[in-house]
Amino acid sequence: LANRKECLYTLKELGYQVGAGFMVGAPGQTFECLAEDLIFLHDLQPEMIGIGPFLPHHETPFAHEEKGSYEMTIYLLSVLRVMFPNVLLPATTALGTIKATGREQGMLAGCNVVMPNLSPQRFRKGYQLYDNKPCLDDEPTHCASCLERRIESRGRLVGWNMSGSSRRFLRRVGRPDEVRPIKEFPAEGKRLIRLHSV
Repeated sequence: LANRKECLYTLKELGYQVGAGFMVGAPGQTFECLAEDLIFLHDLQPEMIGIGPFLPHHETPFAHEEKGSYEMTIYLLSVLRVMFPNVLLPATTALGTIKATGREQGMLAGCNVVMPNLSPQRFRKGYQLYDNKPCLDDEPTHCASCLERRIESRGRLVGWNMSGSSRRFLRRVGRPDEVRPIKEFPAEGKRLIRLHSV
């Protein structure tokens, strides 16, 4: 673990964008473990933080372990948003697996990133980190448009065709001009979508 943490610091020193995170409710995890994770993230100051509830997979030694807490995950997402106002904070698919509206609730708790599953259908079943992953049989275009509708149902707007770099990273590497203000851009089709810079 110490080596992995050191690698993250080294990558950051080399100028890379760095992401880190943890599973909530992993077997053996305590509140002290969560506090240590939050302290580590505070020290590292990553550009992206990914957390989600632990979900067991039937072909692993943890197959019969309890799922992580949905409520604790939402709570910790809100804590992370307060701690890191400009970080990229995804509403993970695991959150949407543990509860049907989990990703939407994650956005309301402070998440500003979603990751649609755009992998070709034929490969999806070979990449299941946990059981009951949603959208395995959906076409990629259907998945993206469904996710867009779900995001907009929560009063958020999708930022299409924008850099995935965080504002903090762009400022750190001397490219603040890429931090664009909110404005309208033409999107696919005939409509306009208001895009938010992340």
